[in-house]
Amino acid sequence: MTVPVPDTLEEALSPRWLSAALRPHLGDIDVVDVIPGPVVSRITTNARFRIVCSRPLPPTFSADLCVKGYFNDLGRAARVAGPPEALFYRDLAGEVGLRTLRAVYADVDRDSGHGVIVTRDVIVDGTSFLSAASEFSVDQAATSLGELARLHAATWNRTDLAEQPWLASRFDRIAWPSNDEQIRRQFAGPNAANMPAAARDADRLLAAYRIVEQLASTADPWCVIHGDPHPGNLIIDRAGCPGFIDWQLVQCGPWFIDVGYHLAAALTTEQRRTAGHSLVLHYLDELSGHGIIPPGERDAWQAIRAGMVHGLFLWAITRYVDPPTIAIMLERLGTAVVDHDAFALTPA
Repeated sequence: MTVPVPDTLEEALSPRWLSAALRPHLGDIDVVDVIPGPVVSRITTNARFRIVCSRPLPPTFSADLCVKGYFNDLGRAARVAGPPEALFYRDLAGEVGLRTLRAVYADVDRDSGHGVIVTRDVIVDGTSFLSAASEFSVDQAATSLGELARLHAATWNRTDLAEQPWLASRFDRIAWPSNDEQIRRQFAGPNAANMPAAARDADRLLAAYRIVEQLASTADPWCVIHGDPHPGNLIIDRAGCPGFIDWQLVQCGPWFIDVGYHLAAALTTEQRRTAGHSLVLHYLDELSGHGIIPPGERDAWQAIRAGMVHGLFLWAITRYVDPPTIAIMLERLGTAVVDHDAFALTPA
């Protein structure tokens, strides 16, 4: 660590800490005041703010920033989830060059495991944050799949990344036995009302997810994957181009986890049924354009079913999200699982 990771939001928004944290970008320019902005606090806390400095800032550096950390009571109990995202922004995002938030500070406290990120506040530039209910076009999906292809290709079977503990596969840690009852409650409740009946089968989902675990842990080739590419983890810039945020589930895994999940979650069912074939071909072409030999179309379609199961599993165990969002995700992912007979996955 170059600067101690802040333990509280008050510390993170203090001129003293920010002066030290931003020193690599600002040199001897000090932060003398902080103007707080909106704060969104769930498990993570996202606080927007503006800095006032002792001298004019460099022309490429924005005074409008946002800090993300695990500062509240719920967050402190969940700090184990923070390091992968902070380390992704610190060590990998710039190298890969995909469209995401620009971090000006990212680090993890070695003792507590608290990961904190300070990024440019993209809202002031006209960027918007999507939700499950946001409009998202097929053309935008082609662009976002291209971003995933950029990430996957840049990290394809890289032995240096395989040795990084923060990128270790975590599929087995998601499927805790305690989640079984949550899935049954979810499927029996109102959030699952619009799912196909064939998808509301907790036993089949659990069995299929065990196979997803096996496929993910033994995948060859593998790459770095986002792990949770639903529409709520997308931003759209002023030009309408999408990028990915919220990298808590970044890890080494197979490309098809991201592609299947994203295809089924980001698009409406009608969009996916109409354009899914061409979008998968587009992703494979993008891989090829980055110098990766892609799988054949038939094999690709068989594989991406695992991503659909992964997405459905994550939303079946989701609790701390507003119910309308969970309902949209369960309907889209459950329908995709049925359309593609994804519960019929077989071990590798």
